[in-house]
This record gives sequence, structure tokens and C-alpha cells, in this order.
Amino acid sequence: MAEPARLTRARRVADLLDAAFTLPVIGRVGFDGLIGLLPVVGDWAMAIPSLYVVYQGYRLGLRKRTVAWMLLLLLVETVAGSVPIVGDALDIAWNANQRNVARIERHVADG
Repeated sequence: MAEPARLTRARRVADLLDAAFTLPVIGRVGFDGLIGLLPVVGDWAMAIPSLYVVYQGYRLGLRKRTVAWMLLLLLVETVAGSVPIVGDALDIAWNANQRNVARIERHVADG
């Protein structure tokens, strides 16, 4: 798969997970924030598609340290998201997937 296609797919997944819908007052919310409302199971289930973004970064040649940092962001979001109410707010505000895609985009732009 070509480099632009990998980046485009990672961006699409991140957008679906972090910013698929616009809700009044709240703003942009994705499936991660909505499904994360299900106690514990929702957050851990959303970690699986989030790993796809990290995988694409790995396939695009990100340094191991950067991939490890991306995994740490994902782990923080998943574990903290399991906490009732506070975790749900974190899921909506944190946007780990979009942060990870931004890292991939910087890597691709730097060549």
C-alpha cells in the first residue's frame, strides 16, 4: 500500500473515532466517545480500532520510540476512559487518535 493511502486510512479511522459527529454544546464527538459511555467494555472495545492508527504509523516507518509514545497515549485514554463520568469526558476531549495521526503526518512531512 502506498504511503498516502496508509495516511489517509489512518486519518479516516481517527476522524471516525474522535470527531465523527457534532453535538450541540459538546462539539465534535466520535464513536470512541459514544461507545466509551458503555462502562469498561466500551473503552476497551474502542482500543482495537485505535490500534489500527498506531499500526499504520508503524508501517510508515515511525521510530520505535514514537510508536511506543502513541501506544502510551492510547493506553492512558483507554484506562482513564474506564473511570465513570470523568473518563467519558476524557474520551471526548483527549482525542488520542487524532494526536497520533498528527504524529504520523509530521513524520511523513519530514520525509
